[in-house]
Amino acid sequence: MAVSTDFAPPFKLIAPYFIIGAIFLVISVLFLFGFEISNLNSMDNMTLSWVHIFLLGFVMMVIFGAMAQLVPVVLEVGHFAVELYYIIYPLLLIGTILMGYGFLASPALLPYGGIVVLISLLVFVLETFLTISKVKKLNLVMMSVLLANTFLFLGLIFGILMALGYAGTISIDIIALLKAHIYLVLAGYVGVTIMGMSLILLPMFWLSHSFSWKPVTYALWIISIAVISVMLSSIFNSTILEYSGYILTMVALSFYFYQIYIIYKTRVRLDKDIYLYSLIFSYSSLLLTIIMGIIYLINPSENLLLTMGWVIFLGYITFIINGHLYKIVPFLVWYERFAPLIGKEKVPMLADMVPDYSAKFQFIFSSSGVIIGALGIFFGLSDIFKAGISFLLVGSIFMVKDLMYMINFR
Repeated sequence: MAVSTDFAPPFKLIAPYFIIGAIFLVISVLFLFGFEISNLNSMDNMTLSWVHIFLLGFVMMVIFGAMAQLVPVVLEVGHFAVELYYIIYPLLLIGTILMGYGFLASPALLPYGGIVVLISLLVFVLETFLTISKVKKLNLVMMSVLLANTFLFLGLIFGILMALGYAGTISIDIIALLKAHIYLVLAGYVGVTIMGMSLILLPMFWLSHSFSWKPVTYALWIISIAVISVMLSSIFNSTILEYSGYILTMVALSFYFYQIYIIYKTRVRLDKDIYLYSLIFSYSSLLLTIIMGIIYLINPSENLLLTMGWVIFLGYITFIINGHLYKIVPFLVWYERFAPLIGKEKVPMLADMVPDYSAKFQFIFSSSGVIIGALGIFFGLSDIFKAGISFLLVGSIFMVKDLMYMINFR
């Protein structure tokens, strides 16, 4: 698939998204120290606060920064209004803080935080749609972007309704809408975005070619049907639609996992770097989540549900984002700072811009933290859980340090 850097926005536009995202990763890990394993609950106010800080502050922030770069590059057209990205991250930052604090101490702030987040995400969705509209023919990657942003918009609507209900402004069944909100944002937006961007990033960084795209094509459409099914189950209170959505999600993830295996087997670049290690751990976490999800459908358990959430958030999503930051940031910095110097003076290689030993420490501490923390949650062992958080904290601090090193590389 052709990729051109001619339409890439300036790195100074994208850098704040990555920096703020990495800082929120540290904040979200510090937040975990406030949890007691005996009182851990998937619907607790602290849990809801943490999930929104993690997803909005870290995951969404980094994804938006990456999409600012990747969408025009893949489409080979300029942004419709690239300047809008200068207002997206401040609004998302303010909204994340308001929502995080609102769940913890002041529910009245939730509608305000929700509205600020809504404005931020609507600007992003609108700008993305208008950029896509400049292209005459959509490929599979752009179709995934279109689907993901549609799910994000719907997820925002459900989220605002829930925020108003939580604050007592309107009377609605929050629990009934929760499944739709979670699935539209997590599986619909984050899941579909990761699948779509994998079609560009993995073959590009691994130099993979001559393989079939059918598994990920099936995965994209099946997970889209699954998300719609779960959304409708919340509206019509249908258990059949709900469990059909869960089962279809497992099928979609299996197809996606198989696609990753195919790309890995056909790779030309065999470097055993931090990117490879991060992706192996990430996709191993995804595989473990699929297995736990099947067990949960047969024999539901709160501890198993919480462990699944831990592994999917901190194992799969965190490692796939951090792994790609070690590839994306050096490339963007090199292209802007050193590419014009080729032929005039000696320029660094991309590998020179990655702090190798520090990145390995980041991986070791972070992966150990995920494993130890998961065991603590599953078996209800508080000391083990806190030990896992401690390892994660060290790993997240290394991630911030490494990110700043790559951004400021001279």
